[in-house]
Amino acid sequence: MYTSYAFVVLAIIAVVLVWRTATVVPQQSAYVVENLGRYSRTLSAGFHILVPFIERIAYRHSLKEQANDVAEQICITRDNVQVAVDAILYLQVLDPHLASYGITDYGFAIGQLAQTTLRSEIGKIELDRTFEARATINANIVSELDKASGAWGVKVMRYEIKNISPPKDILSAMEKQMRAEREKRAVVLTSEGERDAKINEAEGDKQRVIKASEASKQQQINEADGQAAAILAVATATAAGLRQVGSALTDRGGLEAMQLRIGEEYMRQFGKLAKESTTLVIPGQLSDLASMVSMATSIIRKPEGAATPGAAPSSRS
Repeated sequence: MYTSYAFVVLAIIAVVLVWRTATVVPQQSAYVVENLGRYSRTLSAGFHILVPFIERIAYRHSLKEQANDVAEQICITRDNVQVAVDAILYLQVLDPHLASYGITDYGFAIGQLAQTTLRSEIGKIELDRTFEARATINANIVSELDKASGAWGVKVMRYEIKNISPPKDILSAMEKQMRAEREKRAVVLTSEGERDAKINEAEGDKQRVIKASEASKQQQINEADGQAAAILAVATATAAGLRQVGSALTDRGGLEAMQLRIGEEYMRQFGKLAKESTTLVIPGQLSDLASMVSMATSIIRKPEGAATPGAAPSSRS
């Protein structure tokens, strides 16, 4: 009977020991085991049994990527403006051994180092560039943190600035500056539009003047062509008329008709001159109209009765 009791007691003790020494490590976790106060091994995911009273789990680490909030702090820019900046830090434990014994609290240490590095980076640039240089600031901070966190078995994955908050008076000045810039751009765009409109108007005037001058030139050319054609037509008609007159003079009675025509025209023009002018010049041979007609007739017939070279002058009876 005592043997059965002892067996039950031993069984209970064994169960208790197994329950206290058996360890199940979750996925994406690592446990650091110490053997009598010294580092023994690192347990990965799975079921493990420790040596009772000798081994113990000293540190438990998550191998997942962690997001740590970086508290807001006041930074001074290169142009001596105070801005409040807060951020978020992403890190991951790569070596549980170094993360356990390399530093007491790697999360706190990396957060403090991130704050000091942020102040240094903000102090290198002006206020206006802090908003557009976030990517550069984040990359520089990650690079600096990696140099220190490598010895702690931790990898800094990302660093992201959440907010950059200048003082209210600076925000008001920035809003006024942006408003002035917008008004300036509006004035510039308006002036450029007016300039383009004037240029287009001047170009239109230029083209209109060119077209008008070309039209005037063409008009003058057309008028000159018309006048030349008219002069040519008049000359042609005059020549044709003279040919007909000359032909008529050679016909029978043509000379007498010419003499009568000359006499009538002479009297008509002389009478017209007497009506229109206050001064009357009377030819010396006015009483002898026949002599005037004979003179004109002799002028007309002179080429016809002119002597040819080598011929004897003809005599009139």
